[in-house]
Amino acid sequence: MKSYLAAAVCMTSTPDVEANLNQAEELIELAVNQGAKLIGLPENFSFLGRDEDKIAQVETIATKSEKFLIRMAQRFQVTILGGGFPTPLKGDRTKAYNTAMLVDANGMELARYNKVHLFDVNVPDGNNYQESKTVMAGDALPPVYDGKDLGKIGLSICYDVRFPEVFRHLSRQGAEVMFIPAAFTAYTGKDHWQVLLQARAIENTCYVVAPAQTGNHYARRCSHGHAVVVDPWGGIIASTGSQIGVAIGEINPQRLQQVRLQMPSLQHRVFN
Repeated sequence: MKSYLAAAVCMTSTPDVEANLNQAEELIELAVNQGAKLIGLPENFSFLGRDEDKIAQVETIATKSEKFLIRMAQRFQVTILGGGFPTPLKGDRTKAYNTAMLVDANGMELARYNKVHLFDVNVPDGNNYQESKTVMAGDALPPVYDGKDLGKIGLSICYDVRFPEVFRHLSRQGAEVMFIPAAFTAYTGKDHWQVLLQARAIENTCYVVAPAQTGNHYARRCSHGHAVVVDPWGGIIASTGSQIGVAIGEINPQRLQQVRLQMPSLQHRVFN
């Protein structure tokens, strides 16, 4: 693992797939121009609209999303995470997986994860979210990919952040950088988003790269924003705030080693 720059993208996706991919491309290019070698797009980067429209277009959205990630990675010679997009189920046209996909500079798929924890929550702002209505939960814990120069990279998606056992699993597999791409609601995000990210970084002494959705997507669906990069001590290295943009922070193996020596909590675990 070498020192390098990682970018967490903050964008406002809508039901318009082409517009979303154009926006994502502009932000990827912005990150590349600032030297980023590892770039994360948020959950729902290619489509954020009504559930019924998502299911009706799932094959098209999935195909366009995967081709886009491959094309961007090859064009800019970087490793890119598509932080969540719908992928079809065999034999079931009523639901889709919520899938994160990591692609390298050659356009090769490195890792894939289907979101396990689904957001079925009545938020106090009056919005009722029932992700399980159109999403099939994954049946496996997320993978850790050994990215050599980029370190060992763990995947997750949004609501997973509230389940620390997921990230303990990643740290047990040797994760040094954890992706937490999200479309966190505006209401919950203001109180919980940053503190949860910092907790996951601190308790696992890992870097966290957290791409995010921001602003109004359609109807009353609004996201918190604040894409961030968090260091292993829990400090916020970079943040976009609520604006569309990129948060770019250094992933430094010496810093990682320093923190793990100062706070060797991973070595002190009693229960595995």
